[in-house]
Amino acid sequence: MRNHLLALATIAAAISAPVAAQAQSTVGVARPGAVIVDNGAVGIAVDQRPAFREYIVRERVPNYSIPDRVVVGAVLPESGVTFYDVPQTFGATPYRYTVVNGETVLVEPRTRRIVQVID
Repeated sequence: MRNHLLALATIAAAISAPVAAQAQSTVGVARPGAVIVDNGAVGIAVDQRPAFREYIVRERVPNYSIPDRVVVGAVLPESGVTFYDVPQTFGATPYRYTVVNGETVLVEPRTRRIVQVID
């Protein structure tokens, strides 16, 4: 019985090892107050959100309406939505921004997936 339990424990450890390896991620350095979103890329920090919203209003970014809820993970339509570069003053990020249903969002441009909703 003891050998049977030892064998089961060994099998369980072998099966879980690849999962544990996939869960590990690279640790990096971000600017002070930065928000790390999704895959480790930098989003808009909480203390910069008011200034970022003011920037959006000043730039008169058009609002796009979609029938779906605006939540992290949602994918925006292929057409009808324009993505804009985030200004360097808000930090380097691979994401773009747009306004959807009155919400400013950061979007991964290749997949059109929302990675951060700026509230």
